[in-house]
Amino acid sequence: MSDPLSPRDLLEKLVSFPTVSRDSNLALVDWVEGYLNDHGIACQRDYDPTGQKASLYAHVGPEIEGGVVLSGHTDVVPVDGQDWHSDPFTLIEKDGKLHGRGACDMKGFDALAIWAAVEAKRRGVARPLQLCLSRDEEIGCTGAPPMIEHMQGRVPKAALAIIGEPTEWGVVTGHKGGGAYDIHVHGHEVHSSMPHTGVSAIMEGARLIDWANRTNEENRAKAAADSPYDPAWTTLHVGIIHGGTAHNITAKDCTFILSARCIPEEPVEHWLDRMREEILRVEAGMKAVRPDTGITFEERWNVPGLAAETQGEAEALVRHLTGENGSSVVSYGTEAGQFQAAGYSAVVCGPGNIAQAHQPDEYLTVDQLQKGEAFMTRLLDTLMET
Repeated sequence: MSDPLSPRDLLEKLVSFPTVSRDSNLALVDWVEGYLNDHGIACQRDYDPTGQKASLYAHVGPEIEGGVVLSGHTDVVPVDGQDWHSDPFTLIEKDGKLHGRGACDMKGFDALAIWAAVEAKRRGVARPLQLCLSRDEEIGCTGAPPMIEHMQGRVPKAALAIIGEPTEWGVVTGHKGGGAYDIHVHGHEVHSSMPHTGVSAIMEGARLIDWANRTNEENRAKAAADSPYDPAWTTLHVGIIHGGTAHNITAKDCTFILSARCIPEEPVEHWLDRMREEILRVEAGMKAVRPDTGITFEERWNVPGLAAETQGEAEALVRHLTGENGSSVVSYGTEAGQFQAAGYSAVVCGPGNIAQAHQPDEYLTVDQLQKGEAFMTRLLDTLMET
């Protein structure tokens, strides 16, 4: 058995794996599983359909229900086009900051959770600790639901889950849900001097994007003044778009992702339905000109929001560990709502500031990592109690 690594050493190792969502994460999963196995912790995997990515989970402690899940994701966003001042996949300390892709979002928490799992095994906890490291969170939280399903019946069900997204160790008890469609607009090419005889996929796609802009303004105008969310309304968004052949040809194809981040009062399904209705309305206009045109669309993600719980066990535990009395909600999504939907009490609490997530020269402060080690130590003390 090798000597246990510190959270800092574990973070350095995790950052060294370039687990960008478009690529495999198996090198990281292999290393983590080997490290945990070396310390007497058995792991299980849930693979994606390609077999090139996997989520990893482990159970430490007695084979009983009622344990605590520490949940993080293994994937990171790309660094393409970003102005980094160091190798993104080499952890660099400068001025009290640990720079590296994923250091904040969210390999810092992953490192702390792995450290805690090994410590739990060494101590011999009375209440179980479970480690969950998912795949594909950054492309729509698509890895957590099959992992959670895979866990059922294979490990005793835990009572609560702490999702360690960046909150600077504040207690987040609610967040927006979200949904999205992959959209492919199929046009009909003609010379751009005769646009009325064809159908431009880009111009028709723009109708959907204009609808999204107008809907955002409508939602903003009716937003509740006392909402804890910022922004206090459901937002629609298109972040990237592709299409067209040449400047003088009506576009045959246009593809983009249309997404929504939904306030709790407006379910994700409602907005997926609204988007679908608008897609079909635009498509009808296209087909009136050229019947061979149309729009194909497929649900890309559907992530439930996290609802504040009445006397939630996860919230109570995290308040005990942090000493925090306040709570907050956030507009970004996490896997917490997915754990909650599966019957776990859930809360979001972890190291770092979300403003650093996805940024060039992303960092986690040394202080936040040290606070995390203290948090995990207090958690282990609590799990030692019968």
